[in-house]
Amino acid sequence: MTTESQTKIDYSKVDEIINAYSGKKSNLIAMLQKVQETYRYLPIDVMTYIGTKIEGLSPATVYGVATFYAQFSLDPKGKYEIKVCDGTACHVRGSMPVLRAITTKLGLKDGKFTTDNGLFSLETVSCLGACGLAPVVVINGKVYPQMTADAINVVVDTIINEEKEG
Repeated sequence: MTTESQTKIDYSKVDEIINAYSGKKSNLIAMLQKVQETYRYLPIDVMTYIGTKIEGLSPATVYGVATFYAQFSLDPKGKYEIKVCDGTACHVRGSMPVLRAITTKLGLKDGKFTTDNGLFSLETVSCLGACGLAPVVVINGKVYPQMTADAINVVVDTIINEEKEG
């Protein structure tokens, strides 16, 4: 069973999103952003639903828009989205050991980017525009500068402990 099939879709929420944007196809990107904010990704069933609900769209069109823009994810994201910069400055200053430390800590391997418990997602990005702080890691928008493998382990452990405490 895939993660997507485990996601329970509340179509009344999707209808609210569509109605909030007056059901206009010109607002498709905003609708998809809101859907992604709600589910942390774009479930294929929701894209199909939107494509059949809005006049002038098709599921194929919705899928095409969702896959064109890098901001959209078709895979479920974790509660904490970790972005490791691998731009030139970050790479030269050691982003790969930081990335390896995270993948080892979270047990991610073989193209898997989200933990089984849905707590963390990991991705590498080409540049975060903070070369002076390299290597940089961003977790849910918070910047962690000059990361090391040891330092990122402390950060991830802190998040895990905070989650356990509730």
